[in-house]
Amino acid sequence: MHEHEQQPRTTAPGEDHEHADGGHSAHGHDTAGGPGGHSAHAAHSAHGDHSAHSGHGDHAAQFRDRFWLSLALSVPAVFASHMVSGWLGYHVPPWLSWVAPLFGTIVFLYGGVPFLTGAVSELRTRRPGMMTLVAMGTSVAFLASALSTLGVLGPELDFWWELALLVVIMLLGHWLEMRALGQASGALEALAELLPDTAERLTPNGNPEPVRLSELTVDDIVLVRSGARVPADGVVTDGAAEVDESMVTGESRTVRRTTGDRVVAGTVATDSALRIRITAVGEQTALAGIQRLVAQAQQSRSRVQALADRAAAALFYFAAAAGVLTFLIWTLLGDLTAAVERTVTVLVIACPHALGLAIPLVIALSTSLSARAGILVKDRLALERMRQVDAVLFDKTGTLTKGRPAVIGIAGDDSTLALAAAAESDSEHPLARAIVTAAGDNIPHATDFHSLTGRGVQATVNGTQITVAGPTLLREKGITPPPDLTTQTAAWTARGAAVLHVLRGNEILGAIGLADEIRPESREAVAGLHKLGVRVVMVTGDARHVAEAVAADLGVDEVFAEVLPEDKDATVKALQARGHRVAMVGDGVNDAPALARADVGIAIGAGTDVAIESAGVVLASDDPRAVLAVRRLSTASYRKMRQNLLWATAYNILSVPLAAGALAGIGFILPPAVGAIAMSLSTIVVALNAQLLRRLHLTP
Repeated sequence: MHEHEQQPRTTAPGEDHEHADGGHSAHGHDTAGGPGGHSAHAAHSAHGDHSAHSGHGDHAAQFRDRFWLSLALSVPAVFASHMVSGWLGYHVPPWLSWVAPLFGTIVFLYGGVPFLTGAVSELRTRRPGMMTLVAMGTSVAFLASALSTLGVLGPELDFWWELALLVVIMLLGHWLEMRALGQASGALEALAELLPDTAERLTPNGNPEPVRLSELTVDDIVLVRSGARVPADGVVTDGAAEVDESMVTGESRTVRRTTGDRVVAGTVATDSALRIRITAVGEQTALAGIQRLVAQAQQSRSRVQALADRAAAALFYFAAAAGVLTFLIWTLLGDLTAAVERTVTVLVIACPHALGLAIPLVIALSTSLSARAGILVKDRLALERMRQVDAVLFDKTGTLTKGRPAVIGIAGDDSTLALAAAAESDSEHPLARAIVTAAGDNIPHATDFHSLTGRGVQATVNGTQITVAGPTLLREKGITPPPDLTTQTAAWTARGAAVLHVLRGNEILGAIGLADEIRPESREAVAGLHKLGVRVVMVTGDARHVAEAVAADLGVDEVFAEVLPEDKDATVKALQARGHRVAMVGDGVNDAPALARADVGIAIGAGTDVAIESAGVVLASDDPRAVLAVRRLSTASYRKMRQNLLWATAYNILSVPLAAGALAGIGFILPPAVGAIAMSLSTIVVALNAQLLRRLHLTP
């Protein structure tokens, strides 16, 4: 066992190396500097009772079936309507006069049942809302149309076509909402169905044997051939391949995965075979975790949804009061026929066609957009709050940076990196893997590998002893780097990089600088937030000089350094105390308290760390630019919901008094047919306005 494998690794890459300021040294190279402070990752199990929401798929199917049958019956009912035929100038034969009443009645009794039963439930709890308003409108339209067909009321109250369309539109709205709630869940269930039935588990002698997924256990080694799907979450132990993770992250480009990288169940090795050590199976996999998050999202309610419910309740009382006043006033004026006609018109027009679609359409579209962009909205209230955020707090390691070291500089001739990689080739330490990766295929063969615990590694390359040494080993050997090399490495140390020297015997050939690699997308994320007027803050457990070097590179406004994970929530609290609305962006591992305290908690990199309960929004990819997408989606969807609600309620508030005859004194009374047409037009306006959300581009 060499120096990199003496104990389980619980810190972020590079954090177990000696710091220039006397920091800790553990089981690897000690260095002159390097990132530090990120503590052990804490596991957060997903839990909660979602049984109440397990039937969304069944409810969506119920509304879907009722919608399609009602729509099929509504088409002939509309065209057989004498009112519609009069507008369009065609003649309905007398022998077809039964079509509208018969089909309209079926639509009312079959398609309208959910609203009638929902109204009963609302009235029992004395909380009238959308269901009560719809039930009132459909019931009045049915009764008036039936009496008109029987000759009791005039033909102008023949609302069979309007009744049928009203039921169809409301069924469509509820179906869209139910489908939106289950859309991400359905997509993930489809992904689960794409998992292979069997996996190729390697036996102790290295031969693959087919086993069912249920037989896999943690630490099993499986072979994933080119073009095959990864059967469970794991870590690559051998091989390198371009992996298609689009079904989990929403990113269309493949990602290079090699030894030491994590992979997720359901992803595809596109061009080469991988050997993977299983780290999670069953309910512990990333896919299962995402499904739990979706279940939680289904039980969250939108603030705008609640506003729509309150608007529906207000409209119910408004319509009921307007109906009673209309009947009384026209009756007192001595025109009972007009009283009945005006009252029926008021109650039918008050039914919220547009209001019933205002929110569901936007939810359906925003859910589709977010799912394609790899955004899992766990709490819709958090998504709505995101538009008001004026400070975004990023955790550094694993969020703004990749959480693993990379070579940032080489001092020496062309052979320096190749010789260092040869000496490090048998080591599994993150610094060693970074050097080997940087060297690519230009690595000589090495023998006699030896680990020098806490100091470096040593091996024989081309008959010569090559040592990759940290500062402790240099001191032990009494070797002092030349001034020109020290000047170059000092610049690396100043930005928090780890410095390793490469020796041939006791002669220094050069040095290699390694640092936690900044994600190239982080700069775009910070710049994009600045354009929106949002303050960008970074929190990290790293030493201050390391944190400030990263912050300066990215253009971050403020840095909180040397912060323990358990104290990150205090950082959020401090920003909130200044009056900021804070979004906390963390890697979903040890940032739970801060994610929970923030106005909006965003867990990034859900493809591997999904067992997090504290975030309101979870990003399936590890691209920090997705935070900008969340902001854009929040602003756009909330704006569309408010616009639709405003239009839908404004139509009702304006049309009801006109239908009641408020302007009868100047000779204007809104005819029932005109009111019905205007109501349908308002629904079209709401639908078209919601469709404009499709123009929103979330992905970079």
